[in-house]
Amino acid sequence: MIRFNGFSVVSIFFLVSFYSSVSLAKSPVYIDGYTGLAIRGYDTVAFFTEDKAVKGSDQYTTEYKSATWHFSSEENLAKFIASPEKYAPQYGGYCAYAVSQDTTASIKPAAFTIHDGKLYLNYSKGVRKTWLRDMENHISRANENWPGVLK
Repeated sequence: MIRFNGFSVVSIFFLVSFYSSVSLAKSPVYIDGYTGLAIRGYDTVAFFTEDKAVKGSDQYTTEYKSATWHFSSEENLAKFIASPEKYAPQYGGYCAYAVSQDTTASIKPAAFTIHDGKLYLNYSKGVRKTWLRDMENHISRANENWPGVLK
């Protein structure tokens, strides 16, 4: 492992990537800069029904909290419309760990956790590991920071 001043190159890369992804537009819902969609165009209902990240389709869309959401099926779209608060990710879909640290960051849909019936997204699978090590404490801190972190 290559080290610089005690930090591994991987650690330095992560920190630069993590903090350079901090959202400048503090929308109440994380909207991906590349796709213009909530949670990068992934189907938020599928996290609950299929326990995996499933890409949505522009054939099944809705607007919620000023963001466009995609779904993989008409059934999932209908479930979301009937109960958006049940399926929408916590903290507007921003990285839950970042919110617990009093900031915001983008997410990778595959880095998710469902806990107590709520969807939490993270910046990466590595950040998700950190999130899981002390999830209850991170949730408590994120709840305290949300939505103030958007200011």
